[in-house]
Order: sequence, then C-alpha cells, then structure tokens
Amino acid sequence: MIRKSWMAAFALALAGAFAPASAFESRGAIALVVDHATGLTLYAKNADQPRPPASMSKLMTLYMLFEALRDGRVTPDSEFIVSAHAQEMGGSRMFLEAGRKVKVSDLILGIIVQSGNDACVVVAENLYGSEAAFAKAMTERAHALGMNETVLKNASGWPEPGHVMSAEDLVIIARRIIEDFPDEYAHFAETAFTYNGITQQNRNPLLTAGLGADGLKTGHTSEAGYGLVGSAVRDGQRIVFVISGLDTLQDRAAESAEIVNWAFGAFDTLKLYDAGAEVGQADVWLGAAPTVPLVAGERIQMLAPRGAAAQAKARIVYDGPVPAPVAAGQQIGRLVVELPGAEPASFPLLAGADVPEGGLGVRIKAAGRSALDRALALFPGSKTAPATAEE
Repeated sequence: MIRKSWMAAFALALAGAFAPASAFESRGAIALVVDHATGLTLYAKNADQPRPPASMSKLMTLYMLFEALRDGRVTPDSEFIVSAHAQEMGGSRMFLEAGRKVKVSDLILGIIVQSGNDACVVVAENLYGSEAAFAKAMTERAHALGMNETVLKNASGWPEPGHVMSAEDLVIIARRIIEDFPDEYAHFAETAFTYNGITQQNRNPLLTAGLGADGLKTGHTSEAGYGLVGSAVRDGQRIVFVISGLDTLQDRAAESAEIVNWAFGAFDTLKLYDAGAEVGQADVWLGAAPTVPLVAGERIQMLAPRGAAAQAKARIVYDGPVPAPVAAGQQIGRLVVELPGAEPASFPLLAGADVPEGGLGVRIKAAGRSALDRALALFPGSKTAPATAEE
C-alpha cells in the first residue's frame, strides 16, 4: 500500500480578518488549557512539571472505579464495606461509618461532589484489598495511559511525599473520563449530594457561573495550593484545563472563569464538516467501484486562534488503494488540519458506502494494467498517467 495524501477542498467559514487574540497569563504555579476535540494546547505554564495534585488525583481513583464498572467487576448497586481506616480519614469526607456498607453509586457521588477522602479509601480497599495496592495499580494504569509524570501513593490525594501529577497528566485523565465514560461524566455537573443526612455542595466554582462548565474536580492542600481540573462547552466546542498553586478560593474561582472566557474569546470555532459529510474519495483496489467516498466519522471542528482560520490547510491521508471489499463505516484514513504555529489536528474518515469485490472483468483489467506497468518499467523514457494523489 502507498500512503496517499492530497489537499482537501473546503470553504473556511471563518476566513477573514479578526482581532488579535487577547493575552492570558496564569497566576498559578502550573496551568494548561487544551482544545478537547484535538488535544491542541491553547496555553501552558510549567505543564510538564510533577507537583502535588491534592484532591485532583481523585480523578484517577474514579477512572479505576469506572473501569471496574465497565468490565463488570462491580455494579452501581454493589456494596462496599467501610473500614476503620476509611472512617478515620480527615479532610473532606462523605461521613461514612466503619462496619457499614455503601453502594458504589453513592461512592461515585461522594467522591465527585463531596470529595470524600473516606470514600476513596473504601473504593481502594474493596477493589484491591489495600490502599497501597490500589495506589500501585493506579500508578501503573496511569503510565499505560501516557501519564508519565504521575506517581500516586494513596487514593485520595492526601499529602504524602512523592504523590505527584503534572498538569499534562491531569488533562489526560480528564479527557479520558469524558471520552471513555460519558454517562459517568454527567455526574460531575451535580451541584450537591446528600448522604447519611448530610448535604454538601460541589466545590467546583464554575458549575453555577453560567459559563458552560460541567466538570471536573477541585483540589487544595497547604502544599499544593488551590487548584481545579475543569471543562466547559460552548457552541459544541469543549476545552479542558488545569490550574494549581493559587493562594485562595477566590483566586481559584476568578482564574478558572477567566480561563473559560479567554479560551472562547481569543479562539474561534473552526467548523469544517458535520458528522457523515463527504470529505473526499479514496481509490479502491479490485472493487466493484474504483473509489469509495470518505465521510467524517465525527463532527470536524476545532478551536483556532483569531486570525489563523484563513491560513488553515487540510489534507486527506490514507493507505491506498484500499483493497476491496470495503464496508461502510470502516475507517479508511484521516483528515489532517494544520494551523500556523500549532501541531496538526487529526480526525477519522470512514468509508461512506459498501464497495464489494469486483467481478472477473475488473480483475482482468487490473492484471493487464499490472503487466503494462511492469513492461513500461523496462523503458525509463516511457510515461504512464499521473497518480490521483501524491505518493
């Protein structure tokens, strides 16, 4: 197969003159803002440095629990026993009582909304036998997910030497929760939860600010400062961000709101194709049709700095010709979108139709063409028709 690519023709709805992007500078020790659809970085400050994550590391505890639910190892109605160690946890708590049982569904909200350190210990001990074993498994899973700066010593983010994550790692786990567990992710928008007769409010300051925020997790210790892993959506476009090392609750609320407003103000949503729209064609080898339409596997849009949309370039990349038979919905290639000063963004392209294998006539014609190509190769001065794409 030959890797083929060509420039895709499309109209850039946002082409034209725009005001320059406004400046943003985080007051925290670390910060990272990314476009969720593409993973492109919109802003970064010390994003690769491992630091104490406080309760933001509870996202990894939740991810492990969500995987257990997905794999059928537990159900929302499964009951976990509360140990004396769990009940004795300080800091933010769900107020669990030793010796009693608690449903997994309640533990999820107890961690997300109430930031329960006791709930995290219950999850760790019931899934892996001990908190130490759970922390080791979490670290290994984090590395497998590409979170290379993550080392977790406990399930809750309680201060402990060597318990660290980078902003990049926190964004990775936030995006994985959003993508891998959309039903569970909906819980992050809950503003309050009552358990054992005690109602507690979600500490995320953005959920009631009318900014499109729907997650994820706050964190605070004296060493880490105030932090937030957040996400917000406007016009179908999502950002994910991390801030940490801020001095006060008020600083955290103000800066997180500033980040959301900045990201959706300094960047435009570059809309290219709706899901299912035809983007181009791919050559088919020995098929009943010579080509197959390539359609967008998902809505193709991304954030682009103001003024950069007019300079966007897109190309279709696939290994071809694609051998028949081709099934509709089969991923054939990708649309690569390039913007000045940014890493290329990539979106899946699927076959838009079935292409069965061709009949005898197609195979005879292909065999004849192959024979002709071999013969012409013996005569360097001979020419064949140009390829339909760059090789």
